[in-house]
Amino acid sequence: MDAEIFYVLVGAVVVAAIARWRGWPAPLLVTVVALAVSFLPFVPELRADGHLLLNLVLPPLLYSAALDVSFVGFRRSLPQIRRLGIWLVLITAIAVGLIAWWIFPDLGLPGALLLGAIVSPPDAVSAAAIGRKLGLPRRIMTVLSGESLINDATSLTLYRVFAAILAGATVSVWGGIWQFVVAVAVGVGIGLVFGVALHQLRMRISDPVVIGTFGLLAPFGAYAIAEHLNGSGVLAVVAMGLYVGFNAPRTDYTTRQQEKPIWLSADFLLESFVFAYIGLQLPRVVSDLGAESIGEILLLSGAVLVVVLIVRPLFIFPANAWANFQDRRRLARWDRGVESGEFQKRQKQSRRWGQYTPDELRTQIVRERMAGLQLTWKDNAVISWAGMRGVVTLATALAAADLATLDERASHAIVVVAFIVTVGTLLLQGLTLPMLIRRLGIASDVDHAEDEKALAAVKEKSRRAGKAFLAEKRVEWEEKYGEVDLSIFDAFAKRMTRVEKDTDEAQEVEDSVAKPSYDDLVALSKGWLQVRREILLEERDRGNLDEEVMRELIAAMDAEELAMDTRGATRPGERA
Repeated sequence: MDAEIFYVLVGAVVVAAIARWRGWPAPLLVTVVALAVSFLPFVPELRADGHLLLNLVLPPLLYSAALDVSFVGFRRSLPQIRRLGIWLVLITAIAVGLIAWWIFPDLGLPGALLLGAIVSPPDAVSAAAIGRKLGLPRRIMTVLSGESLINDATSLTLYRVFAAILAGATVSVWGGIWQFVVAVAVGVGIGLVFGVALHQLRMRISDPVVIGTFGLLAPFGAYAIAEHLNGSGVLAVVAMGLYVGFNAPRTDYTTRQQEKPIWLSADFLLESFVFAYIGLQLPRVVSDLGAESIGEILLLSGAVLVVVLIVRPLFIFPANAWANFQDRRRLARWDRGVESGEFQKRQKQSRRWGQYTPDELRTQIVRERMAGLQLTWKDNAVISWAGMRGVVTLATALAAADLATLDERASHAIVVVAFIVTVGTLLLQGLTLPMLIRRLGIASDVDHAEDEKALAAVKEKSRRAGKAFLAEKRVEWEEKYGEVDLSIFDAFAKRMTRVEKDTDEAQEVEDSVAKPSYDDLVALSKGWLQVRREILLEERDRGNLDEEVMRELIAAMDAEELAMDTRGATRPGERA
């Protein structure tokens, strides 16, 4: 069995690599190839425990996704994310469950609702990949990424509730709500504890190998402990990833440089394996159903696929319109309060409001609390069609197939429906989403304009902070060296007029003016880089600079610092 799993891994990675090279949807191609291979007579039957597969695949995939999400953007887009990640999942699960119960009564209502919980959460990995390739605005990308982080928690909580009902437990509506509240509170709490602990380790240990190892283990630990305490392992991993990702720029640059390729490779490997595994399983599951059940299962699968496709836009457009209406009412009340003088009275009593003028505070509220106003109907059209199902749906279906409370026919039906819904959404939505984006003419031009404006302000602050840093260091060097050529400071001051500069050019400046020791020059260069990093973090925290832009700039600074350390291995005069 070990050799067979290895062969599946290698084959899945090869097929996925070809798909990436050709620009094709890798999950779809891997699944189709695995399905074709499964019909070969010499291919043995491959079985794996569904719950074990879910526990091994989900934590690293969620943690890796959370590391890349902008926490500032996530917080601003929380109204849309909450609607999609909680309410849409719940409505989809109920709609699918009722239709499935009507078409396939053998499932029973709890089993049908269990199926609804399994197929309800979209996987935004494919949509995000398409969006980045076509240049979708960040407001859409943030909503899609944020939705994928919390909808799995809602889906798995519903899965546990319906699985408990199948096992004979009595669960009321209020009991289910309380279970969800506990899952959220415990999961987020455990995740933050793990996140703080991991961040402190990253700040205190400079060995990137050790830190990388702890980073690989932490998602599994947070997930397992949260689940053991009746919390949401998904939210634990997401909370930890958001915290660690938000604070990652404060750690050593070697940690950031080593971490990124590790998680990209882990995502690639795990996703490829899951899609290959489900493709290999389908023929066996279909044959176990028997010829008399095939037509009924195909009808059920088609009906569930249609429900999944239409419920999303039917929910998104009215929900967004209602949110916009409520936001406009809040702004109208705010404006009336300013006109009547109520704001001025509250401002005198509030330490927080006292620092803002009415116009400034109104702008702050629109930007941070009323994010629903940012999405146009074109944005919602793209979000509505970006509902491809993926790894979580497939892994949860395999876990459900192992439930002792489901008869064999029902468990096989769930796996087949999950497979067809996943492949169907990847085909219908994944292949047509690029055409929809181009037809609507959605692009990130506004993001580029805002980024240029923000970068100009950041560069100006960097120049001022850099000059203050150099002035302070100049005094220190004059006290340390006395009469010495300090022209390096003039060179650095000129360099501040162009904050981002090629590393080789920067090194040439250092070589030409290096009068004090080499270590002093490197310390000066690293200190200047740290000043620039602090400015970026400050602007990010204030909401003036997008986190993705900040990460790109910090990555460039990390490369510059790496060049300094690499050059330090052969100091001037010691080269061969």
